[in-house]
Amino acid sequence: MSADGLSDDEVRQILISADVFAVVGASVKPDRPSYGVMAALVAQGYDLQPINPGNAGQMIHGYRVRASLADCTPPVDVVDIFRNSDAAADAVEDAVRLKTALGITTLWMQLGVVNEAAALRGRAAGLTVVMDRCPKIEIARLGLVPKTAARPSR
Repeated sequence: MSADGLSDDEVRQILISADVFAVVGASVKPDRPSYGVMAALVAQGYDLQPINPGNAGQMIHGYRVRASLADCTPPVDVVDIFRNSDAAADAVEDAVRLKTALGITTLWMQLGVVNEAAALRGRAAGLTVVMDRCPKIEIARLGLVPKTAARPSR
């Protein structure tokens, strides 16, 4: 079982219902994992709100980088955290604080990011928590079709 305890059906439902990912720790550098995952999310039909205070104002895959989650515009369905396990707690606190304002439903901690206390905090706030997984990998593993193909009216 995975660190988050979610079933394939639960992960599938998150990925099918989400439209917008806020990517905390987004990088403008093509050799960074977040850059490739964001490219895959765009190809899959998701909208992005990249977040990195050091790159605020720059563009990644056609999306302007924001300095913080507080700078995002609603809706944000999933907060995808590309930070180390300790730093994930700050991103979770921001997401919990902005949950209602942005419409956040899911916290997604990337591969190798496991923070049980942060996960408990997110769950206590009513958020679904995915941990130690990559949406790019899960999309391929679950055989999900691009949203643009699944929802041609979009």
